[in-house]
Amino acid sequence: MPLSVQVVLFDGFDPLDAVTVFEVLAAGSASIGGELAVELVTAEGPRQVRSGTTGITMPATGTLDPERPGYVIVPGASGPVDADPDDGVDTIPVLLSRFAQTAAVPLVRRAMENSKVTVAAVCGGSLALAMAGLLEGRNAVTHVLGMDALDATGAHAVRARVVDDGDLVTSGGVTSGLDLGLYLLEREYGPKIARAVETLFEYERRGTVWTDTGRVPQAA
Repeated sequence: MPLSVQVVLFDGFDPLDAVTVFEVLAAGSASIGGELAVELVTAEGPRQVRSGTTGITMPATGTLDPERPGYVIVPGASGPVDADPDDGVDTIPVLLSRFAQTAAVPLVRRAMENSKVTVAAVCGGSLALAMAGLLEGRNAVTHVLGMDALDATGAHAVRARVVDDGDLVTSGGVTSGLDLGLYLLEREYGPKIARAVETLFEYERRGTVWTDTGRVPQAA
């Protein structure tokens, strides 16, 4: 059975967060004979999901299943940052906090309790999980504008492109979905597979991959 990759869509999601990691992992699957089954899902099941980017709606084809071995990936949200929510504007913080009230949260919690599942997040997806109370005490990264908020939730905010905390892997800004997908391919299948996809996409990975290993530097 192929490993499952479930990219979780929710109303207001950022389409670039979702598509970058989806395409990288789908290309990786093609290069290893279909060993990854990559799918867009929601907690509610197949439906059209409205993104936070005007005019973009994407079809989810499956239902989020926390028991399926593999990866569950949560994107961030797209929308204005500085508008006043009291004016009825769905800002990114509003959309991310709204995620905490959805049926996806208990399912993601179950996935995080499943030793056969790695949960990953792109950009504001980390903050969405943290605002839902799922990242307390965990090492994670999010968009640079959300790092203080991430830290305030009880997560340990780490300034890196990708943060590997074992069964939780997170990445920074919007385009970091490319780096997250390539890192997951390398972690699962080795550098040759990741490099092949990197070459296919004509993309060079950037930034630091941080893991909670090695010596701690002494204070100056």
